[in-house]
Amino acid sequence: MRLLLAEDEKALSKALVAILMHNHYSVDAVYNGQDALDYLETDVYDGVILDIMMPKVDGITVLKRIRSVGNTIPVLMLTAKSEIDGRVLGLDSGADDYLTKPFAAKELLARIRVMTRRHTDAGNAILSFEDIALNRATFELSSGNSAIRLANKEFQMIELLLEHPGQVISAERFMEKIWGYDSDAELNVVWVYISYLRKKLAKLGSAVQIKVVRNVGYLVEAAHD
Repeated sequence: MRLLLAEDEKALSKALVAILMHNHYSVDAVYNGQDALDYLETDVYDGVILDIMMPKVDGITVLKRIRSVGNTIPVLMLTAKSEIDGRVLGLDSGADDYLTKPFAAKELLARIRVMTRRHTDAGNAILSFEDIALNRATFELSSGNSAIRLANKEFQMIELLLEHPGQVISAERFMEKIWGYDSDAELNVVWVYISYLRKKLAKLGSAVQIKVVRNVGYLVEAAHD
């Protein structure tokens, strides 16, 4: 799972990155709100940890901007004890939760788990694109009257592609999210599973293709006549 951490206190940021990576999260750290907005615009994350008081653009403004364009990514706000109004404004502006400094690492990890799980549960059980549908409850990929049950990693890969149609997902991103940092698997295992998924899409008779962008990654798109 990949997180964006926006915290301008560099010592705290470094400590949080170490804690999160130790618990198998992939983390990008930025130190101001403008960088947070730039990263969120150009990359894919599963959640954001957002400090309220940051230079350039404050956390509340970051939150309002991403929500205004329809970005529903889970957001955990970090606040100082004195920032009661900020906490209320953050929740009213679309934050999923807040955590008051100082906090215990266990509480941070628990809040992240709850926040990201709640976001997943709240999402549609059926993920659709063009003529295919992925049932997140049954792991079935279907097109028309045909359906195939996917293996776990196949399911996770097509889910990631369908959550971001038209967006290129790198092999490294698949490795981080599905196999994890501690895996001994080689990067070419991603191509192996892409091949499995292509065969299953063909078996279903779907017009959806998984396209390779050389040296960049993979994306789903409809086949063109």
